[in-house]
Amino acid sequence: MDRRSLVKIAASTLVALSSDLRAQGPATMRRIGFLTVFARADSEFFLGLIRADLERLGWVDGRNIVLEVRTTEGRNEALPPFAAELVAQAPDLILVQTVPATRALMQATKTIPIVMVSVGNPVEHGLVADYRKPGGNVTGSIYPADEAARKLLQLLKEAAPRLRSVALFSNPGNEAAAPMVRMLRADAAALGMQLQVVEVLGKGDFEAAFAAIRNANTHSILLPPEPLIVNNREAIAAFAQTHALPLAVVGASRNLPASGLMAFAPTRAEYAQIAARYVDRILKGAKPSDLAIEQPTRFELVINLKSAKALGLAIPQALLLRADEVIQ
Repeated sequence: MDRRSLVKIAASTLVALSSDLRAQGPATMRRIGFLTVFARADSEFFLGLIRADLERLGWVDGRNIVLEVRTTEGRNEALPPFAAELVAQAPDLILVQTVPATRALMQATKTIPIVMVSVGNPVEHGLVADYRKPGGNVTGSIYPADEAARKLLQLLKEAAPRLRSVALFSNPGNEAAAPMVRMLRADAAALGMQLQVVEVLGKGDFEAAFAAIRNANTHSILLPPEPLIVNNREAIAAFAQTHALPLAVVGASRNLPASGLMAFAPTRAEYAQIAARYVDRILKGAKPSDLAIEQPTRFELVINLKSAKALGLAIPQALLLRADEVIQ
């Protein structure tokens, strides 16, 4: 067979293949929902990490998957309609953050796979039956918020041994709040500190919360990873800075305001990797009921020496050596 014949055969094969592909239509686009209570800017940053990990697994937003994002911007009461709206679009799966948001989705669908992303204590809150065999249509990763808050309280006391009190912001509308309050009250007492619980249910409650802290003459502030509180962290940080109160945040370095003293939490990068793995496995046919719940293994401690200097604190060298990031 001469070269001209081979070229003709190759051209005919390409034409036939092109016709077959046109007949099959475009590649199937898989739909992924994302429901969160955190602010849009924080959500988009985290979704950027997830998108990057999904691309490494062959899932590209806009090419073979499409992400539909819904955030209530800290309003738990808006979760049911947002959940119903996402479910009505019949996505292939839905990513979700926080216990209340997961519960809202579970009430909206029993069939669409739900992948929790850093949700606290799902077994204790009745979201899944078991960590190894979750059952139902829900799986995902857990956020050890209680443990991180306990550790952060110890680190705060280590950084400033003379502290005798700490204000814990808490949203009683979040069912995960009460267990943390009970735990930290006992831990604070063991450290020789008094815990002041400052409750906020909405954005309008923060001024009263600040007044309560001033009236009690509380020495420091601790912020849990609760959406309403995280979304208002800059206002809290401004108050703390004005009154020279050390501010400790359960969260990643991105969540630590410029005047904050320290932050401690699992890394967002690991949560993004875990979420991408769940998406990949479920889109390839795995059932959520068979996928064990995962927990993070990497934590980071951030210490802000600029804030420490402004507060007149000398951070012990032993603590600085344990920090993953030191802001000079």
